[in-house]
Amino acid sequence: MYLLFSVLSFAVIIISVNKAIDYFSFVTIEKQMMEKADLGEMSFREVLSRHEQEVDAGQMEAVARSALETLKASVKEVRIYDSSQKLLGLAVDGIVINNKTPVIFPGNIQNALKGNYAYTVSEDHLLYFAVPIQDKYYQNSYVYEFVEDVSYFYTMMDQIRYILFAGAGGFIILITLSSLFIARNTTKPIKYLLGATESFSKQQFREVHLNRKDELGMLAAGLNRMGIQLSDYIQYQKQFVSNVSHELKTPLAAIKGFSQYLYEGEDEDEELQRIYFHLVNESDRLTRLVNELLMLSRFDKAGQDGIDAEKTDLAQLAAGGAAGLRAKADSKGIELTIRQGPPAFVNVNQVLMSHAIANVLDNAIKYSGPGTRVSIETLVREQEAVVRISDQGIGISADELTRVQERFYRASNAGGAGGTGLGLSICKEIAEKFGGHLDIESQLGAGTTVSIRLPLL
Repeated sequence: MYLLFSVLSFAVIIISVNKAIDYFSFVTIEKQMMEKADLGEMSFREVLSRHEQEVDAGQMEAVARSALETLKASVKEVRIYDSSQKLLGLAVDGIVINNKTPVIFPGNIQNALKGNYAYTVSEDHLLYFAVPIQDKYYQNSYVYEFVEDVSYFYTMMDQIRYILFAGAGGFIILITLSSLFIARNTTKPIKYLLGATESFSKQQFREVHLNRKDELGMLAAGLNRMGIQLSDYIQYQKQFVSNVSHELKTPLAAIKGFSQYLYEGEDEDEELQRIYFHLVNESDRLTRLVNELLMLSRFDKAGQDGIDAEKTDLAQLAAGGAAGLRAKADSKGIELTIRQGPPAFVNVNQVLMSHAIANVLDNAIKYSGPGTRVSIETLVREQEAVVRISDQGIGISADELTRVQERFYRASNAGGAGGTGLGLSICKEIAEKFGGHLDIESQLGAGTTVSIRLPLL
């Protein structure tokens, strides 16, 4: 956009300069012609004063011939007209010619008889300049017209235009190349910094190095400091979660065991039995939460290279995982449909991917009611293998779709379904560990479709 604006501005300047050259050149020529016209008028009036008797006697041809003899050497061609626009005499290249019919521009003669200078330029670049001549009674009785060859002026103008436009073309090429060079050297580090910020958003912190001392170099140094601080903070946070999870695992196991013992041993007081049952459920939920936190902690510590992966048929893996949850679906009166597609080989850890598929499918069953249908199918789309799990459950509102994959976030309509808010987050991280991602489509009250997408081998 900047380059286009610069080129357009320069084009306007070139056109304006070209017009200005034309205008001021013609002004200069007009001035020269008017000076020549004034000299010719003076010479003509001297002739009139010498031939006053012939003028009074009406012998105008003799007066015109005398004027031509005086004026013929100063210009290429001279004409003399009377007040009735009649050609009285003609001289060409210093020779008086009696029998010739020259090209006449009546408009020039008429304007001159009104007391004005008038001129016309012909196609062959001849300038016809007409000058009014007054008699002793100050009447415009004659017109003195001379012809000047101004082709030199047009030749000079063409050369100036050629130099002007050639210089303009060179300047445009130069400014284009300069702009591209500047843009490349400016946008390249910007794209590099954008890539660094994109990596930061994925918690992939790397050193940002720009060997510059300008504002971009300062920004790179700032990103470096921010990356180090964020990395330290996230590592501290993950380590804290891991330590807390480990510390909670043993007391939770004890709480669950004692709660289960109290619940099973109480058969007299229904209120106490209800309280013990609630303790058992809450201890189960906390145990699931701790286990999921420990899994996330192992992800964070292992990294991409620390997770074993092997060639796996995703279609077969998805079908096996669905078969393990059929009993749960039947117990809720939900129809579970399994559509196993063609073989789709991907490079994944079978245990982790089975966990991700089972987690998504378990959510679909958990948030669906009796008499609804849950389906799981495997597709091959372009260079991706897709496991698509659809339900007819409560759905997710549009403003919460972007947040349900965040850790510990639960949709507002999840109610007492007993989730921890980590299930989809774990599934998302498992998919991303193997180069894939999670897509979620949902409509409130109509159901949800979750697609696990992985690159094919």
